[in-house]
Amino acid sequence: MPVKLTIDGQEVEVEAGSTILQTADYMGIEIPRFCYHERLAIAGNCRMCLVEVEKSPKPVASCAMPVAEGMVVKTDTPMVKKAREGVLEFLLINHPLDCPICDQGGECDLQDETVAYGRGKSRFEENKRAVEDKDFGPNVKGTMTRCIHCTRCIRFITDVAGVPELGATGRGEHMEVGTYVEKALSSELSGNIVDLCPVGALTSRPYAFTARSWELKKTESVDVLDALGSAIRVDTRSNQVMRILPAINDDINEEWLGDKSRNSYDGLLRQRLDRPYVRNKKGKLEAASWGDALKAVAAKLTKAGGSKIAAIAGDLADAEAMVALKDLFTALGSANIDCRQDGAKIGGPRGSYIFNSGIAGIEEADALLLIGTNPRVEAPVLNARIRKRYLKGGFKVGAVGPAANLTYKHENFGDEAKILEAIASGKHDFAKVLKDAKRPMLIIGQGAVARADGDVILGLARKIAEATGMVTDGWNGFNMLHQAAARVGGLDLGFVPGKGGHDVAGILDGAEKGEIEVVYLLGADEIDMNRLGKAFVIYQGHHGDAGAHRADVVLPGAAYTEKGGTYVNTEGRVQVTRLAVFPPGEAKEDWKILRALAEVAGHAPGYDTIEQVRARLAQVNPVFGRLDELSPAAWEAFGAEGKVSGDAFAATIANYYMTDPISRASTTMAECTAAFVNTAAERTGTHG
Repeated sequence: MPVKLTIDGQEVEVEAGSTILQTADYMGIEIPRFCYHERLAIAGNCRMCLVEVEKSPKPVASCAMPVAEGMVVKTDTPMVKKAREGVLEFLLINHPLDCPICDQGGECDLQDETVAYGRGKSRFEENKRAVEDKDFGPNVKGTMTRCIHCTRCIRFITDVAGVPELGATGRGEHMEVGTYVEKALSSELSGNIVDLCPVGALTSRPYAFTARSWELKKTESVDVLDALGSAIRVDTRSNQVMRILPAINDDINEEWLGDKSRNSYDGLLRQRLDRPYVRNKKGKLEAASWGDALKAVAAKLTKAGGSKIAAIAGDLADAEAMVALKDLFTALGSANIDCRQDGAKIGGPRGSYIFNSGIAGIEEADALLLIGTNPRVEAPVLNARIRKRYLKGGFKVGAVGPAANLTYKHENFGDEAKILEAIASGKHDFAKVLKDAKRPMLIIGQGAVARADGDVILGLARKIAEATGMVTDGWNGFNMLHQAAARVGGLDLGFVPGKGGHDVAGILDGAEKGEIEVVYLLGADEIDMNRLGKAFVIYQGHHGDAGAHRADVVLPGAAYTEKGGTYVNTEGRVQVTRLAVFPPGEAKEDWKILRALAEVAGHAPGYDTIEQVRARLAQVNPVFGRLDELSPAAWEAFGAEGKVSGDAFAATIANYYMTDPISRASTTMAECTAAFVNTAAERTGTHG
């Protein structure tokens, strides 16, 4: 029921339950705040948002005061001005004069609000208090003398991340924010508290003392280190990425970002491929010109041709490069192409391999079944969305797969695939939970489909969805969670074996037997390079990872921050990265390399510009013509019939911090691995 009130002489009507602060924001009236954040629980402890309410004897904290019918609020009176000055004076009593050396300088709420609302001079002459700095791990640098006790970090880590490791000890002047025991923050979302901190108490450890905010060029882009497609802002200086921050996208990542996506950017500087290489007769890679490298590749491809050549697209490949590579191999007469490095048994109707409900749809679900997935490490931001829904109540979560700490209460039914048969047949208790739910949902991960019986498990998941009413008008609760940013785009383009073609397993078998003579790796580093036998290997990518070490010819490509590339996220949303810095040395955008190679090989494609390549994408699949839209997929039969194997589901990610060539080259991610993964392995005795 709407409520009418007046703020600063303007009458407004808002929903009952809204606060004065929310109403003022809606009206465009600025009220300063430190502790309030729209995505966190209300604390009401900084008192900066004090306003005058008619008939109230003293100022009121607007962040915690619900609106009432006929309420009259004033945000700019002498009483309010004096209250704000007093709050700021108390906050600054113990705040150190660190602004010239503080990384928050230029982006600091305390600086901005002191200029706007402060007294302009200090009456304080006593010594300031000092607080010992805390070690929060490789991602967060704590300078706790600057802390103003807004508790944003505590509320985020506890409520959103679900890892209650931060808290406050002591009271009054002796209060300190920190971990209860001396340990690093073990959340995969810990870097978000840096964005939330309104002062310089929590800053980014990798970014410390490297740049000032006003020196940086800011580029809106998309993260590709998992399949979520989180909105990001790439901050650069000169031709170097200085930091990566989340951008707001309520449909996908709200305003959060995983630590790997945020802090592995230093890997963009290390182990880079910046010129073409060709292996000489002595078996050593030596630098070559682009002309010589492309001639060597074209000669091998055209000489072998047909069924003796194969191509594998990696997890970070953009759609433009994949369509160019597919067109080239089609012209050369080869159907041996695949984008599923892990051998996942997917690629049927589009509804079988996308997150049909949309990521935001998680908040509408009332029951969830997880199959062969650990979203906490596969997509930490999506896991936070599941936790957000769980905290609202009325949401049961069941899991089939390896036991894991998912940050919300759930029931693990075991890691055997036959449990799915019981749920599909209605014999399992959780089948009734799903049937009784109004909007049931399942999330199937790559750990379920990247097995020998993956197509049978996919079929069982479809049966569960149909038997429990997951697919109805206006709701499709069948969801696949991918780990690779390139996977959905590759499947949409049909970058899978054609008639008589080999998949990744067949390509590796053929290379071992000598039946496949040339293998083209488009950023594919996650396959077993030892199984390529004596095949001539071409590697096109941006890092000197496993593929480049095995290659006979190396073609240097561009990373995701160095090109405008099209990606399709796990929910089937087409997104575009934007060029923030230029590729190093002689490296080129991937589609341009393949366009040039096709011409040298005598199969020039019909596109010369990025616009023409994108027109070709839309020609192959119209979904590429609908940027940043969710395209509902028709529900069709998919999966296979048969018996599942007795093998248990296995975890697909052993180390969240190192899953791709960029994060493997990052020193920050190496520190995270040492602090969290190796330490945990030593503690539990699970090394190797």
